[in-house]
Amino acid sequence: MSKRTILRRCVACRKLFNRELLFKVTRDYQGGVVLDGGMGRSAYLCRHEDCLEEACRRKRLQKALRCQVPVTVVEMLQKRLNRCIDAAAEAI
Repeated sequence: MSKRTILRRCVACRKLFNRELLFKVTRDYQGGVVLDGGMGRSAYLCRHEDCLEEACRRKRLQKALRCQVPVTVVEMLQKRLNRCIDAAAEAI
């Protein structure tokens, strides 16, 4: 039996991707914002630096989650993005 691919849309570029290729940002039931976990309202962001900049500049994560996103969460996303870029550069 084949596993079905679950697609999600990046809040910045609006393209569909496999859910496993995106960063998940979730507003949990306690009003906090967490990465890659929890249950609640979620927004997805693809692993491109331009999309993170666009999401911050136009407040796409805040609009999608309907709450303020702490600076620490954005910094953690930037660190993860840098690790992904470094890993891709090493693979070449």
